[in-house]
Amino acid sequence: MTQSENLSLKERVLHSIDKIRPYLLTDGGDIELVDIQDESIVNIRLIGACGDCQYSHQTMAGVAEAIKKDSTEILQVNLVL
Repeated sequence: MTQSENLSLKERVLHSIDKIRPYLLTDGGDIELVDIQDESIVNIRLIGACGDCQYSHQTMAGVAEAIKKDSTEILQVNLVL
């Protein structure tokens, strides 16, 4: 069993978010995990400058890709306000 298999789903999602966070911080923004529903849907919030950025849909695409790569059971990543 690998180290990543020992982590809970929430821990893996948070790890994915932590990998992305430095890029958002350089632009004055940040990201937070709101919740995980039914072990397959992640809800996140973009905050700071990222919260109302016109490129937030591109940011979300990258966030979703990273989360789904690290946690293959995640089917959907939603942006909540």
